Amino acid sequence: RERLVESGGGSVQAGGSLRLSCAVDANTYDANCIAWFRQAPGKEREGVAAIATESGRIYYADSVKGRFSISQDNDENTVWLQMNNLKPEDTAMYYCAARGWQPSCPNPPRRPDFDYWGQGTQVSVSS
Repeated sequence: RERLVESGGGSVQAGGSLRLSCAVDANTYDANCIAWFRQAPGKEREGVAAIATESGRIYYADSVKGRFSISQDNDENTVWLQMNNLKPEDTAMYYCAARGWQPSCPNPPRRPDFDYWGQGTQVSVSS
């Protein structure tokens, strides 16, 4: 069974919205940092949002502040990423990631800080 499974990607026009979900294995979800990263072709993977599941503390990259919102559902062990006012530059593969049972999130979240990754879900935004 995979630890993290993303869903919700798709194709939208600029200005549209999508909601991504990350279903997390219960043992991985508790007292951990869950983050959303994205990677566009030819670019490095960047952290866009993260949430500490125990404290609820949240991080956003400057590029998505005011447009993206990360939230958690402790009953379902799920982390959501609501993406509004999408722009063509948001086009990327989006990945959900978890640290190795670290209750806090690094600021900013960096790829080496996370031990577990989902398979990714594609988001495409047309102008």
